[in-house]
Amino acid sequence: MRLRALLETDALGLRLLGGEDELDRTVRGVMTTDLRDPSRYLSGGELVLTGLAWRREPADSERFVRILATAGVAGLAAGEAEISSTPDDLIEACARHRLPLFSVDETVSFASITEHVVRQVSGERAGDLAAVVDRHRRLMTSGPAGGGPEVVLDLLGSDLDLRAWVLSPTGRPIAGSSLAGAGPALSPDVSAVLAGEHLAAARSGRRGPHRVTAGGATYSLFPIRGTSAGPADPRETVLSDWLLAVEADAGDWPAERLDLLHGVTQLIAVERERREAVRTVRRRLAQEVLELVQSNAAPAEIAARLRVAAPVLMPGPGAAPHWQVVVARVEWTDGETAAALPAGPIAQSLLEEALVDPDATGTEPSERIAVAHTDDEAVALVPLPAAPAVAQTATDEDRPAGAGAGTGLHADALLAAVRAPLSRGLDGDGRLTFGVSAAVHSAEGLRGALEEARHARRVAAARPGRVCAAGHQELASHVLLLPFVPDDVRRAFTARLLDPLREYDNRHRAELIPTLEAFLDSDGSWTRCATRLHLHVNTLRYRVGRIEQLTGRDLSRLEDKLDFFLALRMS
Repeated sequence: MRLRALLETDALGLRLLGGEDELDRTVRGVMTTDLRDPSRYLSGGELVLTGLAWRREPADSERFVRILATAGVAGLAAGEAEISSTPDDLIEACARHRLPLFSVDETVSFASITEHVVRQVSGERAGDLAAVVDRHRRLMTSGPAGGGPEVVLDLLGSDLDLRAWVLSPTGRPIAGSSLAGAGPALSPDVSAVLAGEHLAAARSGRRGPHRVTAGGATYSLFPIRGTSAGPADPRETVLSDWLLAVEADAGDWPAERLDLLHGVTQLIAVERERREAVRTVRRRLAQEVLELVQSNAAPAEIAARLRVAAPVLMPGPGAAPHWQVVVARVEWTDGETAAALPAGPIAQSLLEEALVDPDATGTEPSERIAVAHTDDEAVALVPLPAAPAVAQTATDEDRPAGAGAGTGLHADALLAAVRAPLSRGLDGDGRLTFGVSAAVHSAEGLRGALEEARHARRVAAARPGRVCAAGHQELASHVLLLPFVPDDVRRAFTARLLDPLREYDNRHRAELIPTLEAFLDSDGSWTRCATRLHLHVNTLRYRVGRIEQLTGRDLSRLEDKLDFFLALRMS
């Protein structure tokens, strides 16, 4: 299509500011960006949409326009939502470089322009797919019941004889054409291989499509990314991006068909972004619960928030659910990478996908998962049916990955569902570790479940491998019990035993607390403890005697040793 056709489409809200002689330029695509230098994402012929966030001073306009003109873009459209009018320096720069410039009315979204251009360009390049684009547009605007990406894949099969699937980063099928049922099904093993190869290729920065042979067939993998420009580092989103797997070798396709498939991925990306927006409510609920738990809020306040979350995550009648907590963390090998990439949001996207049952299809199962994040970790609130009778009748889509009926989430099953593809995506760069808590039935237990999941994740982090998980069953007994001790009990217990020693140390610098820790770590051996502290045994005996005098305890008794051990662990 040509720029002139866009200008003549009133619904797009475009107003020409310069470049009338260049309106016959052909538009081959569209890209939204506010990067100062978007050249790496440009291939020529795009209509570039921008909110001008890159402009900090007038001189920025010349640099930005020169980059676009050098890349051969068709035109530039500036949004007016954040500015009163398009800056004169931008108009002048476009005139110097003969780049057509439009303003976009603030009532028109960039997504509307993107969808229109993709639809028109795809229709012009391949008339046999015009029905796909138009039908998918109508279904997307009609709401979730419209059919989603399945419609595009069905028509790819019926019109172009292409078997295609949309896969998650773990290889779980999001959508597949009904024609795929006419041949061998896409097995879970093949799906995992395709997802892993896609992650490895995308992580290295190679552009799609990627050719992969798996299960005796050849597939071409097309990344499905957002309609705006991607992040500076592909690892920021690659572990959560969908992919389009087509059973064909795209290496010998003409350019028109490749462009057509890229257009299809943009349509699916629009739908994915719509689904992603729906997650905002669940993420907010999880974030509010996490903040309450971490701030030691009253159990009644946490319980009230859980009552709000339960109907959203487990719609329908039934008793209030039990809850499990899952903690995930992504750690990058390179220090500079770790400082530059936001670990919390990346882990959040990964955990949202990892908790979906691998046998479930579509996007609905992911709508039962609520995941929050801190700066360096993600925390999932997983609802489980409270009554065994309810749990036994739950469908697969009601359960997270690795959860059996009525049994809750298991770390080993969760790991098995995601380890192979995600290991490929992290190979050479980083690690992903999970920790899974036991189920709790009330707000009082949620703080303990969070600490337990974090303990389990640290156990997983001590193991070799790119993707590791550990569950509450693997924790030592005292580690398992301590997180569930109420805060007021912790404070009273530790104060009764340790406060007299701390006060004495502050007054006399006697180092009674370090001496107590060393004595217990040495299993009560006077010789080993004295050697460790570089003390004479008589000096050690004096200090231990002072500890017993101040606390009224006897360190020769097992019960008193255990009390001191627990007090130190809880302090």
